Amino acid sequence: QVQLQESGPGLVKPSQTLSLTCTVSGDSITGNSFYWSWIRQPPGKGLEWMGAIAYSGNTYYNPSLKSRTSISRDTSKNSFTLRVTSVTPEDTAVYYCARRDIHFDSWGQGTQVTVSS
Repeated sequence: QVQLQESGPGLVKPSQTLSLTCTVSGDSITGNSFYWSWIRQPPGKGLEWMGAIAYSGNTYYNPSLKSRTSISRDTSKNSFTLRVTSVTPEDTAVYYCARRDIHFDSWGQGTQVTVSS
């Protein structure tokens, strides 16, 4: 059974870079045909897909966030990392990593990130 676990700081100052890592167990991020995604939910708002890294290593981003977002992976650790630059309080959200085939079928528990000075 695949498991995903987010990790990273819960508090980031404005203008800094947010960095979160998702560690995967029970599946290989380079195997099969899955897309490994980052999704966030700001307080009182809906889910927002941020981007994904495919099993091939190709990356895909939400156009509205593309200029500030990057996703990379460490195959030796079976993990993938989200970076968001120049954060503002509007980036405050619960951040989730998830696996997608046709659907998002496995999710991490989510991690709260607050942007505040």
